[in-house]
Amino acid sequence: MPEPVEVHEVAVDAGTTIFVRRHGNPDGPRLILSHGNGMAIDLYYPFWSLLTGEFDLVVFDLRNHGWNKVSGLDTHNVPTLVSDHDLILEAIDRRLGEKPQAGVFHSVSALVSLLSSGRGARYSGLVLYDPPLCKPGRSHQQFDAAAAQAAGFARRRTEKFRRREEFAHILPFLPQFQKFPPGVCELMAETTLRPSELGDGFELRCPREYEAQIIDYAGVYGVAVDFDEIRCPVKVVGADPTLPFSYLPTLGLSDILNVDYDFLPEATHFLQLEKPRECAAALTEFLRSLGMV
Repeated sequence: MPEPVEVHEVAVDAGTTIFVRRHGNPDGPRLILSHGNGMAIDLYYPFWSLLTGEFDLVVFDLRNHGWNKVSGLDTHNVPTLVSDHDLILEAIDRRLGEKPQAGVFHSVSALVSLLSSGRGARYSGLVLYDPPLCKPGRSHQQFDAAAAQAAGFARRRTEKFRRREEFAHILPFLPQFQKFPPGVCELMAETTLRPSELGDGFELRCPREYEAQIIDYAGVYGVAVDFDEIRCPVKVVGADPTLPFSYLPTLGLSDILNVDYDFLPEATHFLQLEKPRECAAALTEFLRSLGMV
């Protein structure tokens, strides 16, 4: 991983600080990026490294993920993530100056951006990769059943490893990670594990119960998004809806007229890790249509 150009600490509550980092071209249009549940934004480097020449990249991990220390489980929920998101945007404007910017988010961070108090007003556009959205009715029931299964998997995850290599060796045997290109499993071990405080190996940066708790309530917030309220253009790039889902069911949004929806063939929920060039191309094309590039 390259060293950030700048690192800013943003206090989002009395016990929690988020490390906001800057990469890329400071003179370019700004992109603000975050990641999916249980992951880390540095894991997405194969994707966002393709954007460093043209864009001013501001990246951050969700609370209790990545660079950030673990705080209380009682505040680890979607409303708190939404509050964090809004405070981080305010800090970015204050410390780096206001300019045209787009939000680039995956999974739960995409959902958070749609639930933000500003409903996208601080962005010139949003590019969202496979947000965990669902609809009332049968699709909601399927979503809830899949979420319960995913939360159960998260709670059964091994929490500690003697070496990072052990974790990287396990990942290719799990169905949801079998489409990862070479090197991504090793990068995941590097970015989602931290040295144990006891000095006896490595542990998950986002503890498994924290990851599961977000999944438990995903369906409640997944039906709360109203795209008619979003105050900027939105591009959604989904996983291939014809594939068995690897996290939660992919929801086609082609019936929503004010959303630019597309999907990547043969890509799962982790599409930015599996097909980084295609994801970067979709982003650049959308931003070009907005006049940002």
